[in-house]
Amino acid sequence: MEIELWWLLALPGFFVFGWIAARIDIKQLVNESRALPRSYFKGLNFLLNEQPDQAIEAFIEAARKDPETIELHFTLGSLFRRRGETDRAIRMHQHLIERDALDAAQRLHALSELGQDYLKAGLLDRAEDIFVKLRGTALNEEALKNLLEIYQQEKEWQKAIVIAEALPDYADHLWQKAVAEFHCELAAGALFSGKVDEARNHLQAALNCNRKCVRAFMLLGDCELKVGAGETAIEHWKRIEQYNPAYVGLVAERLMLAHTQLGKKDEGIALLRSWVEQYPSLDLLQVVLKTEVEAGRTEAAYQLVRDELRRNPTLLGLEKFLEAQIAVTPEARRADLELVKHLIHNHTRRVARYRCDACGFKARQFYWRCPGCGGWETYPPKRTEEFDITA
Repeated sequence: MEIELWWLLALPGFFVFGWIAARIDIKQLVNESRALPRSYFKGLNFLLNEQPDQAIEAFIEAARKDPETIELHFTLGSLFRRRGETDRAIRMHQHLIERDALDAAQRLHALSELGQDYLKAGLLDRAEDIFVKLRGTALNEEALKNLLEIYQQEKEWQKAIVIAEALPDYADHLWQKAVAEFHCELAAGALFSGKVDEARNHLQAALNCNRKCVRAFMLLGDCELKVGAGETAIEHWKRIEQYNPAYVGLVAERLMLAHTQLGKKDEGIALLRSWVEQYPSLDLLQVVLKTEVEAGRTEAAYQLVRDELRRNPTLLGLEKFLEAQIAVTPEARRADLELVKHLIHNHTRRVARYRCDACGFKARQFYWRCPGCGGWETYPPKRTEEFDITA
């Protein structure tokens, strides 16, 4: 009973102390807000209303009135960089770094912002120097990711591999896929220089990272074809069907070349025809059509394209059908078909493009790394029209 009475007597005291503390905090907050220039709040209002140009001008005025506002300078620098005014962003962050009043965390932040300014401006060597300095600091992970972007832009694939392996989340599937592509880039360069064994080593490393790396199988086939091992090359390319059959169209021409060199052209055509039926692809269709016409089997080519157009009606398929029809039409009657084909071609040029799944960037050629967003293996190996039809 005595304890309960004590609590009853103490309770009003707790309320009084809480009220006094709240008054002190509110008073301090009001004093701090009054100390800020009025243009600071104008800038915030512009930002909330998505008016970055007016916000920048307001913040510049606020920074001029109160040069000690560090966070305001960081905000300004980021706004300059976002708007593409990298020279102003660089000057802003360089000025911050030169200040003696910065604490260690603020100096690291300023260095990181300056590195991003250089990266945005395309000054990759300067950006690299800064992010190398930031390794091992509190901003280590951010520095690693920026270094990885720099080395990919510079095509320094070996350095990119080292940096990717140092990332805390390296075991993540997306990084494994990217590192496999780095090895494939090194293999492609070695193969171009005639260093087949070196290329094979890189491709084995790629498959160790990503056992379903389609590009590695494609390049392994190229290695074998280069040394005259056509049968082995074909086996590598056939494995693509097992892991991702959507990509078989990318090796169709290689397959036909290897089969032709081995004297097995009919076997190659039969394989590609079976793939056309199972995995419709304009790349496959184009190779089979070309091979049949060159072999003088124009009627077979015509029937194949006609059947494919019935199964997958597209403008791109119609253009191939007209090519086949022209091949089986007497020369005296080809003029009208040539005219129609020309008209169709003017339209197919717009849809005969590859489109990135991540950012929607369209390109006339197939890329393993999207030029728009930098993602790896984000391009489906089909043109936009046939991809939309089959989706």
